[in-house]
Amino acid sequence: MRRPGLDLLRAFAIIWVMFYHAQIMGLGTPLLAFTRWGWMGVDLFFVLSGFLIGGQLFVPMRRGQRPDIVEFMGKRAFRILPAYALMVLLYFAMPSWRETTQIQPLWQFASFTENLLIDISTPKAFSHVWSLCVEEHFYLLLPLICLALFGRIGPKRVMALLAGVLLGGMVLRGALWLHELEPLLALHSNDNLFSQRYMELIYYPSWSRLDGLLAGVALALLREFRPQIWARVQRHEWALYISAALLLAGAFWLLQSREAFWPVVAGFPLLAAGLAFLVAAADSEQSLLGRLCLPGIAPVAAMAFSLYLSHKMVWAVARQHLAPALQGQGVLALVVYAALALLGGATLYWLLERPSLRWRARWLAHRRQTDRLAVQSAGV
Repeated sequence: MRRPGLDLLRAFAIIWVMFYHAQIMGLGTPLLAFTRWGWMGVDLFFVLSGFLIGGQLFVPMRRGQRPDIVEFMGKRAFRILPAYALMVLLYFAMPSWRETTQIQPLWQFASFTENLLIDISTPKAFSHVWSLCVEEHFYLLLPLICLALFGRIGPKRVMALLAGVLLGGMVLRGALWLHELEPLLALHSNDNLFSQRYMELIYYPSWSRLDGLLAGVALALLREFRPQIWARVQRHEWALYISAALLLAGAFWLLQSREAFWPVVAGFPLLAAGLAFLVAAADSEQSLLGRLCLPGIAPVAAMAFSLYLSHKMVWAVARQHLAPALQGQGVLALVVYAALALLGGATLYWLLERPSLRWRARWLAHRRQTDRLAVQSAGV
């Protein structure tokens, strides 16, 4: 069941990310004060993914059942692979459609290792799927960890484990900064190398970017295994908003220089915590975010994955034909490029992503029916 508040956050996240990419691609967005922070939309996606995917795994565990790994992986595969495979095919079959000439090797996209091996000494096309790679690694590891811990430790220890992994990530980022990045500060004439290594060693790799996913999993753990506490938390809606505002204000302040030591160590967990409070509030249909019905939010949220995959290519093709006419047009350019991105995302969604979700529903129904028949046969 879709939750309106979470859809609102999902739609906001994809729009924010797209504005950020529009700025990077030089499409003339006039909202610089807003778009320069658009990379944080990815962190909001991470918190949402951790919350929703963690919930899928924790619901059967709360009932005393082992999580069905095959079903979980199958659902993720139907959800992600068809649209992703098509976009990978287009990026390699139609190089003139890329937003920039060079691209990582095909096998890195096929193995979801692009974020671990990326070389950004020159701009790379389709590089934004680094965050999908992070989520794929999360989808692979979390169910296996849940299966390994099932029946062995309780929610309190799992929460302590999550906190330990979070702290481990902070220590790792700090160590990477001190040993790999700080020596580059002496090369005052090579600031580009410092930024490149920051992105390759800290910003992109999965082991450095677990903060948002862990925060989302912690929320799901609380909701499923401590429902009374979760209900009390959601009743204090404005306390959630105030906490989110304070934490996010701190994150914005700290991350103004996100490549410095303390932002590298503490910026991502601070940002994840603030976004987690927003997600906790949005999960309630009675909350302000849950009741805020804005036109277009539901379809944008539904198409978020297709928009995420396709928008850069759509803009690259549009820029080849429309850039001279839209140069310096500000708001008009923003509207045109936004409309084209929505059209491209909608096309991918309706032609492939939505049919793949129907295929998933049929596969799930068939699999569950087969399981029921097997149980009935065993009982005869």
